[in-house]
Amino acid sequence: MNPQDLAALAHLRRARDLIDREYARPLDVPSMARYALMSPGHFSRQFRAAYGETPYSYLMTRRIERAMALLRGGMSVTDACMAVGCTSLGSFSSRFTELVGETPSAYRGREHHAVAAMPACVAKLRTRPTRTRPGRSEEAAGEAAA
Repeated sequence: MNPQDLAALAHLRRARDLIDREYARPLDVPSMARYALMSPGHFSRQFRAAYGETPYSYLMTRRIERAMALLRGGMSVTDACMAVGCTSLGSFSSRFTELVGETPSAYRGREHHAVAAMPACVAKLRTRPTRTRPGRSEEAAGEAAA
């Protein structure tokens, strides 16, 4: 890797750290790109090449991951949706179901004793949602934002 590539990766890491910290804030691709000192289109392409998913997809995965923890703690689905920065309960529920494989209500209603017994670092890895296939809404939103 040349120094330019390393600098670009450092800027992408800054944007990814922003998403990890500020997931509950209204974030869009242009604002993330500004944080990475790149144009929105270039940022989206570079982010996907470096991390294997679009910036919007990464943001939504982080939001769902945080919502899972809130739901395990007993928070209502609506409150968890709003707490993680989603403004549409329907879109949140659809994305949650796509990533987790069950509705937020069903997830909240299940027992999570095993997760409570795990160290936080292990629980985070074991419960992290994984994308099995990109959703149509995510691709459309990612392209519209770019």
